[in-house]
Amino acid sequence: MNAGDIRTIRVTSQQIASSTSSTPSSVVARLLAMQAQDYRGALWSIGLRLPGSNVAEIEQAIAARTIVRTWPMRRTLHFVAAEDARWMLRLLTPRTIKGMTGRLAQLEIDDAVLARSRKTLEKALREHSLLTRDEMYEVLARAKIPTANQRGIHIISRLSQEGLLCFGPHRGNAPTFALLDEWIPESRDLDRDEALAELTARYFRGHGPATVRDFAWWAGMTLGDARAGVAMMAAELAEESVEGKTYIVSPEAVEVSAGAKRRARDVYLLPGFDEYMLGYGDRGIALDVAHAPKIVPGNNGMFMPTIVARGRVIGTWRAATSRGTVSATPFPFAPLSASDARAFATAAKRYALFVQRQGERASTS
Repeated sequence: MNAGDIRTIRVTSQQIASSTSSTPSSVVARLLAMQAQDYRGALWSIGLRLPGSNVAEIEQAIAARTIVRTWPMRRTLHFVAAEDARWMLRLLTPRTIKGMTGRLAQLEIDDAVLARSRKTLEKALREHSLLTRDEMYEVLARAKIPTANQRGIHIISRLSQEGLLCFGPHRGNAPTFALLDEWIPESRDLDRDEALAELTARYFRGHGPATVRDFAWWAGMTLGDARAGVAMMAAELAEESVEGKTYIVSPEAVEVSAGAKRRARDVYLLPGFDEYMLGYGDRGIALDVAHAPKIVPGNNGMFMPTIVARGRVIGTWRAATSRGTVSATPFPFAPLSASDARAFATAAKRYALFVQRQGERASTS
C-alpha cells in the first residue's frame, strides 16, 4: 500500500466514489458521525454520498428523526444516526465536558446556573416541543439567566452533551431544539466497552485507512482509549505500514475500493467541513501542506469548499445563485486539464441539482 492507495480507499470507504447507501440515515451511519457546524454544507456532505438526492430529502430525514444534529465529540456539531446518538454522547462527551470547565467558569456558568437552565428549558420544551435558539434565549432571560457573550450557546451545548437537548428541524433559516428523550425516545444502549469497540470498528470502516492518532483526534478521546479500541477489534481490522506510519483499515473497504478505482480518480466537489478533510488529525495524505493556507485562510478554523481529484485536494470552489441559476466556479491550485475541467462541470451540475429550488436552473461557470 502507498499514499495513492490510501486516497483511493478513503474516497470509496467514505462513500464519495462508491456509495452503497440508499437513505440519508444509512450515509450518516456508514461514517458514524459527519461534521455539521455548517448546516447547509453538511446537507451536501450527505447528498454527495447519496446520488440523485436533494436538499429536501436530507431535511426530511431530519424531520423524520432518522438523523440528528448534536455535539457528540470535540465540542463540534455532527450529524449522527438517531440510533447512535445516546451511546456516542455517553462515551465521548465526559472528556469534552471536563475540558470546558475553565471556559464555563470564565462565563460564570456554574452547576447552579446549569441546574436552573436545565429545569427551565426542559419545562419550556415539554410545553412547546421545538424552540429556536432565540426562543430558548428568551426563555432563559425570563428566568433571569443571562445569555449574552456566548453564555447562551455554551449552556445549550453543555445540556446537549449531557443528553438533554438536541437539534430539531430548521424553521425557515433558524435551527430548532428539542428534548432528546422526546425527539428520539429509543436508541441503542451500549456499555462502555461495547461502545468503544463499535466506535473503533465503524470509524475505520468509514474513514480508513487511518492511524490510531487520526482516530483519537477525530473522536476527541485519549490515545490510550483509541489503542484499546483498536486492540478490541484487531481481528476485524488490518494494519499497513506506509512511509513509516501504521495505517489501520477494514478489509471490506479495501475490497470495495478495488472495484471503484476509476470512480476514485474522478473529480468531486466537497463542502468546506467534510469528513474527507475533517476525519483525520493528519490531512497530509489528501492535501499538500503548501496549499493548506488556501483551505483555511488565516488559520481561522473556517474550511473552504474543496475540489478533490484522484483523492487529492486540487483547489477550492464557490457556489452562487443569480437570477434563478445555481452556479459553481473553480479556483484550482494549478490550471485544470481539459478532462478535469469537464469533470468539474459535471460535478458542479450535480451540486446545483442538489441545492436548487423550484424554478432555479443548474449551471457552471
